[in-house]
Amino acid sequence: MPTPDLILTGAKVRTLDPGRPYATAVAVRDGVIAAVGEEADVRDWRGSGTEVVTLQGAHLVPGLVDAHSHPVWGLEMATGVDLSGVQDVQGLRAAVAGAERIDGWVIGYGLDHNAFEGRAVDRALVEDVLPTGTPAFLRLYDGHSALATGPALAAAGVHGPRPFAQRSEVVCDATGRPTGHLVEHAAMALVTEAMPRESYTTRRSRLLELLSAMAATGLTGAHVMDAGDRELVESVARETVLPVRLRFAPWCMPGVDEAGLEELVAAQGRGGRHWEVAGVKFFMDGTVEGGTAWLEHADCHGQGTEAFWPDPEAYAAAVRHLHAAGVPTATHAIGDAAVRHVLDVVAGLGPGARGRHRIEHIETAPDPLLPRFAELGVAASMQPPHTGYTRADGTDEWSRRLGTERSAHAWRLRDLRDAGATVALGSDWPIAHYDVRAVLATARTPRGAASGRGGLTGLEALEGCTSHAARAAGEDERAGRIAVGYRADLTALGLDPVEAPADEVAESPVTLTVTGGHLRRRF
Repeated sequence: MPTPDLILTGAKVRTLDPGRPYATAVAVRDGVIAAVGEEADVRDWRGSGTEVVTLQGAHLVPGLVDAHSHPVWGLEMATGVDLSGVQDVQGLRAAVAGAERIDGWVIGYGLDHNAFEGRAVDRALVEDVLPTGTPAFLRLYDGHSALATGPALAAAGVHGPRPFAQRSEVVCDATGRPTGHLVEHAAMALVTEAMPRESYTTRRSRLLELLSAMAATGLTGAHVMDAGDRELVESVARETVLPVRLRFAPWCMPGVDEAGLEELVAAQGRGGRHWEVAGVKFFMDGTVEGGTAWLEHADCHGQGTEAFWPDPEAYAAAVRHLHAAGVPTATHAIGDAAVRHVLDVVAGLGPGARGRHRIEHIETAPDPLLPRFAELGVAASMQPPHTGYTRADGTDEWSRRLGTERSAHAWRLRDLRDAGATVALGSDWPIAHYDVRAVLATARTPRGAASGRGGLTGLEALEGCTSHAARAAGEDERAGRIAVGYRADLTALGLDPVEAPADEVAESPVTLTVTGGHLRRRF
């Protein structure tokens, strides 16, 4: 064996490699695992230039991965005042009134739908606490809707309803007045394009700060479900080592033509050190709380019976085009009709589709859909922390909209694993916090509407952020376990993420992370 660059010893290594489940030492060379063994082997491995780190009994596992995150685009989403603690309209008014201005704008994010206490989302709820003429743009937590004040709408030239190629809406009242409720991406973009934008220097600084904070929770990688800002990422990656490996899946939206699909194909494989473009992201629907999840039957407001793609067959055609070009896809599908449609489309691709496509979120799904994931080789990518936006008593907006029967099918992590599915886990930051330890913990003890369904075991949760995340990305032959020839992406925790109680795992010390052989250990 060539002399390693790095040796980690004195560890309790859980490899997730069936051929050798446990070890106490790991050697790394050129970003790849060169040897897995015991402390007695270290003397034979090390050379004069080898860095040896003694972990003093820490628990070393394959590098933890967030299977659904937005660490670059999310910087824009998570700008301004954090509204995630707002619980009611009174609290919202106080937060908006006291918010610091950004170039004259009030910008906020993370606002829970439940804070509206069942009222319609309307700018009249907040406009009177702001000085006359102050534009405000407040993102709801789901990232699919926002509240904009009259001056913000005016700055964007929005004075009434707009047609869109995708399922989006500028909500207006009976008189045609925009209420300020903007539903889905195209509607929100009307205003965000008129908003102030941070400088490159600020965005660069925030990106490095965010990735470092992510690594401090134990993360070594993230499946990025958007195109991000490739110029920013490329520039930063040339200047320094990204502490978290980023795998981008740019969006394919309704109205795309063949040239647009070919651009997505051509983008595959682009990248640099610790980042690459690999896959394409679709939306089949929106969110339950926003009334845009595609459901087999309407929600309690009579909404949710339409897909994000006005012509669902156009979605199928785009998936077939990309599949033929060898491009893997990930499709946002929250409602039962959306999940069914994606599975039907993948079934039509034939046996060659196994292991190449995945569905994101899957917040409600009836029994007959569950075995189809394993049958078709479609990975289920789910975000356990999202369960925290619901309540066990069904009084939250998500549960009320769906009704008792469908809310009883919430976040079926346990049932999908029992059905043989690949279940990859993530946070969807900034929709939920990026702390991967919380992902592990809530996968074992789901909250709210999902609390009565049962969670994953500690081992299954760990697999969701390692081996199953790798399988969902088509990387299971080079990532997701500690074995010779696999990427040297490693996480060391103070507690055993499998055996320790879930609430303790959520606060476990992080000893170090290794990404591509690059060591970070000062957390």
